[in-house]
Amino acid sequence: MEEKKLRSLIPIQAEWSTPQLQENIASALDGTGPALSTSEISIDKIDQDIALVVNTSGSTGSTKLVAISKSALISSANASNKFLGAGIGDTWSLLLPTTHIAGLNVIIRATVLGTRVIDNRNTTSYQDADFVSIVPTQLYKAVNKDPKLLEHLNAAESVLVGGSHLDLKLKKEAETKHVKIVTTYGMTEMSGGCVYSQKPLEGVEFKLSSEGLIQLTGPMMATGYIDNQGKINPFTDNDWFTSSDIGEINNGLLKVIGRTDEIIISGGENISLVFVESEIKKIYPDSEIIVFSLPDDKWGEKLCLGSSDNISLELIKSKLGSLLTPKQIFAFSFIPTTAIGKPDRIAASKLALELGEKIE
Repeated sequence: MEEKKLRSLIPIQAEWSTPQLQENIASALDGTGPALSTSEISIDKIDQDIALVVNTSGSTGSTKLVAISKSALISSANASNKFLGAGIGDTWSLLLPTTHIAGLNVIIRATVLGTRVIDNRNTTSYQDADFVSIVPTQLYKAVNKDPKLLEHLNAAESVLVGGSHLDLKLKKEAETKHVKIVTTYGMTEMSGGCVYSQKPLEGVEFKLSSEGLIQLTGPMMATGYIDNQGKINPFTDNDWFTSSDIGEINNGLLKVIGRTDEIIISGGENISLVFVESEIKKIYPDSEIIVFSLPDDKWGEKLCLGSSDNISLELIKSKLGSLLTPKQIFAFSFIPTTAIGKPDRIAASKLALELGEKIE
């Protein structure tokens, strides 16, 4: 059996400038430079086909290392640019951290278009670009608090919004302010977003498992997870990646209902934390909230809410009924989020246990 050829693997350095990072990504993609990892890991060699090793962690908190090939990353970038109508010379604005696949993808999409990515992460003087990628918390900021960011988004031909659930009210409000939104769905295992505005990118297929879980396949699927010995283990044996997300497919469009690990069983009833959060936001549109659960002797899992604002359980109950009303509200000074802006429900649960006190 022929031994696999290896290439060097180095971690992305914090001191690299954005142009340096883009140059190193380009070298990783064309094979002239080492593969890159988003963190320090125990190996310094990897299969020559791999260009990126990206940390990803689910809501269980366990970190996995995903090995992504050169061809998968380029397929993802080309499919994204094609869907958006992006052509050679078009520009991308970087507003996401490059420790995650979403931020790295912005750089890769610009690279295949032959342009320098425009780094707008640490400025209030945004330089306009043809395309932008953000998370819902950034869209909320633009619509409610940051007119300069809103102006930047307005200047773009399309604004990708993904990473977590996008509230329908926020989407409509942004669109009335002339932000041209394209919703995205994906995961690191599929080299990032692979379903845009509920439609599959070129080469992507989706279906539902017998349990209703979203399954995906396509040329941008990553190679597999790296174990402690540095071996890459495929996460699928049938060319389909099974996500932790429950979905529906209607007329060829994919609707994401929520993650299985964001659906709790409380008092014998299945409750979607994402759905409850979105419904409460309709009642309190200007409040920052997070819905999570805590272990409970009576309910099994107890529905809880964290907020720094004055929230009335009685009002929520009158609108949503008893089942979808949190059993407890915790006074948070901030809403825990991940580095990419997703609600961090594990951190919220830990914070609530530390506080041990409630508003109501």
